[in-house]
Amino acid sequence: MNFTKTTEQSSNYEHLEKMSVQELLTNINNEDKTVPLAVEKALPQIETLVTQVVTKMKLGGRLFYIGAGTSGRLGVVDASECPPTFGVPFDLVVGIIAGGDKAIRRAVENAEDDEKQAWIDLKKHKINTNDVVIGIAASGTTPYVIGGLKACNENNIITGSISCNAASPMSLTSQFPIDVVVGPEFVTGSSRMKAGTAQKLVLNMISTATMIQLGKVKGNKMVDMQLSNNKLVDRGVKMIMGEIPVPYEMAAELLAKYGSVRKAVDKYNDQ
Repeated sequence: MNFTKTTEQSSNYEHLEKMSVQELLTNINNEDKTVPLAVEKALPQIETLVTQVVTKMKLGGRLFYIGAGTSGRLGVVDASECPPTFGVPFDLVVGIIAGGDKAIRRAVENAEDDEKQAWIDLKKHKINTNDVVIGIAASGTTPYVIGGLKACNENNIITGSISCNAASPMSLTSQFPIDVVVGPEFVTGSSRMKAGTAQKLVLNMISTATMIQLGKVKGNKMVDMQLSNNKLVDRGVKMIMGEIPVPYEMAAELLAKYGSVRKAVDKYNDQ
């Protein structure tokens, strides 16, 4: 197989240690500017995978992310932000990282090299054929992720992937691969940089587009968001005021009574 890890190729810049702070920041920024263009080229692949996720979720399925290191952390972050943003159950979108939750803060030695562990981790969640599993690996070669995707394929579970290398082993393993080829990193091999940014952008697209398709947004507002702090309560009150003709105090009372913007507006309109 003709496979080149562009994420591991030498940086386009030399003698980084001799650059001024301004030069470093300018050059990093110039590299970062290329990332959205790389994501744009992958939009057809992203659309295909999101369509699969939405279809399965409408049947009662869940979305799982599996990854190691930076990629695993990005999956955990995206999954953890879905409940407060869209008011969905905490187990609807699940992020699993090689090495377990302790690996979120500190690297766990050799965790990403175990080909069998991801399937073991997934089975703890009673994974089934209504679910979708997306592997995340900048290199596209992480054994933990590839092994998990292979096991899912063997058990008739839809698989997707997000890689920053074209035609990677992970991409060839998953049924619906997304390849965002960002090229060499500013610091050679530091895939937490452009590759990590690309993965974050794609994850934003997948979860946000899916939740909108599932009816978790009205107009352009997060009407099902969890009211977990004063800022969000104030935002919710103002959303209600934008939907129905009530002053701030009454909107606040409705929000406190019904617990969500959607319910407050619906109950008021039903009166």
